[in-house]
Amino acid sequence: MTTEITTLANGIRVATQRMANLETVSLGVWVAAGCRHERDDQHGLSHFLEHMAFKGTKSRSARTIADEIESVGGELNASTGLDTTAYYARVLGGDETVALELIADILLNSKFSPEDLDKERVVIQQEIAGADDSPDDLVFDLMQGAAFPEQAIGRPILGTKASVGRFRAADLTSYLGEHYLPEDIVVSAAGAVHHDRIVRHAEALFGGLTRGSRGVESQARYRGGFAASGKPFEQSHVLIGLPSPSCLDRAFYTAQVFSGLFGGGMSSRLFQEIREDRGLCYSIYSTVWGLKDIGMLTVHAATGPEMVDELADVVAQELAAIAEAGPTEAELQRSKAQLKAGLLMALESSSVNAEQMARQLLAHGRLVTTAELIDEVTSVDRERVKTYARRLMSEVASVAVVGSGRKSAGQASRVAERFSASDARSPLANV
Repeated sequence: MTTEITTLANGIRVATQRMANLETVSLGVWVAAGCRHERDDQHGLSHFLEHMAFKGTKSRSARTIADEIESVGGELNASTGLDTTAYYARVLGGDETVALELIADILLNSKFSPEDLDKERVVIQQEIAGADDSPDDLVFDLMQGAAFPEQAIGRPILGTKASVGRFRAADLTSYLGEHYLPEDIVVSAAGAVHHDRIVRHAEALFGGLTRGSRGVESQARYRGGFAASGKPFEQSHVLIGLPSPSCLDRAFYTAQVFSGLFGGGMSSRLFQEIREDRGLCYSIYSTVWGLKDIGMLTVHAATGPEMVDELADVVAQELAAIAEAGPTEAELQRSKAQLKAGLLMALESSSVNAEQMARQLLAHGRLVTTAELIDEVTSVDRERVKTYARRLMSEVASVAVVGSGRKSAGQASRVAERFSASDARSPLANV
């Protein structure tokens, strides 16, 4: 595989990776603008803009956009996250210029007609209603709000029905000018791709963008606490979050190894003890995510309302056991093997490669090689994992419980108390 990077005159970075034997290309535009960059009056605007980008441009209707990408057998989509928004496509080799031209058109020439705005705001409001009816979605939104209260990073990405109802075309245009700056944009492509060709087209399509003045990104301030929903569901969803190193911190790799052996698979401690030995739930897992300034480890499970406290007690006991004695050498090596295999398997996908290159450039300012990633995982030892577990035990937890009806708030409070080493906690929501 051959990886190349070119920076255009205006600061846009173009990254490509040619992957032998592939007949397709995955490509897209990643922008360092997500929900954490929104002001209070812009809550949900990043996601709304992503939707509106597909509703028509000065030269294409929404139907034409769909017809053009599907006429070459391609796919076109977008997604909004905490700190990035991505517009991406997958096409046959040779058709990447079709996809890139469409992405450029929807980013640079969307018309934001009042009729389309009104229709799409209803669509998004229905999406918000669907998320509120989904305990999996609701519990994550509540936990994020408990972790980062009164901050954009702690708000739901979709916005609220009220905030979405206020947006007008001028809001979208202003947000584009404020955040979609060349130095915060990466064009990334992987597969049956030729670097020089992508660079030429990126220059022709995006070269007219001019540099702007970036705003100062506010530092995430982790607080912790608990939140709950009074809605009853068939199961109670429990989500426990603890602050973790950022993706720029070397300890981020330790966090990943810990998460793997703690709750990363069927051989993990949580799965074996809680699912297999005690039968307290169908599935339980831990994950780690990291931004440039903050990260989190989360544990999620769905169980019967009467088993929430027992399940949380076992999670806390297993965390304490690792903090006290560290992991066994066998589970350490097993977790590292899973991480390495997962990384290498994922990188066989052109879509994963394109996204990873973009995210690395936006976060690190450079590409992190696969060899570097493997070396970092390999270097994690038992003592580093033990130290990381001790660090978790010293933190204030963020806990959300959804599904136990009126009991949810009490359960969330008790679980937070069980996990938090400090009294600096407060209830944040009971919706």
